[in-house]
Amino acid sequence: MLIREPSAEDWPGLRALARSLGLEYEDMEADRFWAAKEGGRVVGLVGLKRHPDCLELVSLGVEPGFRSAGLGRRLLETLAAAAGADIYLATVIPDYFERCGFRRVKAAPAGMAKDPTWCEGCPKERCTTLVRPSP
Repeated sequence: MLIREPSAEDWPGLRALARSLGLEYEDMEADRFWAAKEGGRVVGLVGLKRHPDCLELVSLGVEPGFRSAGLGRRLLETLAAAAGADIYLATVIPDYFERCGFRRVKAAPAGMAKDPTWCEGCPKERCTTLVRPSP
């Protein structure tokens, strides 16, 4: 399994996977991403958005047939090694990320403020903010 920053040729597959997992958003290419590829196709992705006051993990997804084999964790470790700083995250599945070295915080940095339409349909009380301290 190859994990690398996507080439121009990888972006259609990365976007298709993000779309299928409900993770696609406008201007994804403006953020830093890594793609996991198997047999020439993108089967996993992770993204990092730079805000003035923090770094935010914005997408982590693995194609269903490749789950439960540690690929999500490998993508997170790739992102963490490249970031070189604390990484924040807002999520509805905090238990998964806590197993990967994230810890809960009371509030997100100001730069992570979400457009209310971005989280439409998701009850705010389900969202937890976490941080993974840099090594």
